[in-house]
Amino acid sequence: MTNTPDAPDALLSAEIPPPVTAPELPALRRRIQAVLITSQILGGLGIAIGVALAAVLAKDVSGTEALSGLASTATVAGPALLAMPLAALMSTRGRRAGLVLAYLVGALGACVVVLGAVVGSFPLLLLGLVGFGAGSSANLAARFAAADLAEPERRARAISTVVWATTIGAVLGPNIAAPAGRSVAGLGIPATAGPFVWAAGVFLLAAALMAVLLRPDPLLTARALAGPADREEADGRSLRAGMRAVRESSRARLALVTVAASHTAMVSIMSMTPVALSHHGAGIELIGLVISGHIAGMYAFSPVMGWLSDRLGRLSVIGLAVGLLSVAALLAGTAGPSHGRTAVGLFVLGLGWSAGLVSGSALLTDSVPQAARAAVQGLSDFTMNTAAGIGGLMAGLIVAEAGYGWLNVVGACLLLPMAALAVRGAVRRA
Repeated sequence: MTNTPDAPDALLSAEIPPPVTAPELPALRRRIQAVLITSQILGGLGIAIGVALAAVLAKDVSGTEALSGLASTATVAGPALLAMPLAALMSTRGRRAGLVLAYLVGALGACVVVLGAVVGSFPLLLLGLVGFGAGSSANLAARFAAADLAEPERRARAISTVVWATTIGAVLGPNIAAPAGRSVAGLGIPATAGPFVWAAGVFLLAAALMAVLLRPDPLLTARALAGPADREEADGRSLRAGMRAVRESSRARLALVTVAASHTAMVSIMSMTPVALSHHGAGIELIGLVISGHIAGMYAFSPVMGWLSDRLGRLSVIGLAVGLLSVAALLAGTAGPSHGRTAVGLFVLGLGWSAGLVSGSALLTDSVPQAARAAVQGLSDFTMNTAAGIGGLMAGLIVAEAGYGWLNVVGACLLLPMAALAVRGAVRRA
């Protein structure tokens, strides 16, 4: 049994994991995974509810469509800003503390969004969206929490199962946005801000779930179970040590590049696809259908990518990610007025992202010492979100100056370092 610290410090305090015997590990793995899956559903739901109308709310508050695009930029900035502090916290306090904090920041951000909408302050709205977007850091970190206690030969499947759970919330969220807006009628809150009221509640529920049920902490338990040769001193858990671990491992560098390149290529192409479709006469319903297919490709097939990564190896699935993302860029970039070809391209783009994220995340966890994993994983999330934020901003400029086709060419070029490192890694292993 563990001692339960007094609130409010209990939420963020480190715990001393109880001894876990080998026969107890399978049941503990299943329970931890069930808690993480539930939190992923709630976290995905909270993000999707708010994101569905974020751009519309930004337009209403700012009074111009020209500034509505800043809503998505703010939500992407959130997880990038929180990634490193979150990694530092988890390195010392465990996964539970980090996940609880991320959900609480997301809930606070959603409340600030509502306040900004009520008083009509666009800067306050953007600040709230940054905090709200930071809530998605919990969903990103949860995939690594699933890997903490997983057997090495099943690590990718553990990651992919938790990623897959996001599908449920991501699909339900946009459909709940309208009733969420109607629910605040008469409260002086704009209907477009209603989803953020619900999102705050969902994030608080997810935070409570993590605080109460994610015990013993998976990361701290994994460290306690590590053999003497794998244990590091406390200073080995610092972010500086995490960066050193990446520098010292070519496989970790490949994993970092894989996750960042896959995410940046996906975000850059996906963000401008609605614009390209609208230029070729597609309506809102068709655009929504194309994006829904893309999201299905991202999440629904992640267990397949996890199984392939465990059975065929991380490098093989990284190669598959390069191939899928390249084909997606070719299909979407040459689609022109063919909406069907664009839809297929976006679906394949989602599959390629899934292959890159699952295999890259598993390889990253494989390639660094136990004590440095949380720091390295936080560095990975910071890198991927920062790169994707820059990619999203550059995508608009590329489309404006050269067109959607050239954006896909640039997206494919982003995969070259990833492909080169994967080939180099395969040659070294041969």
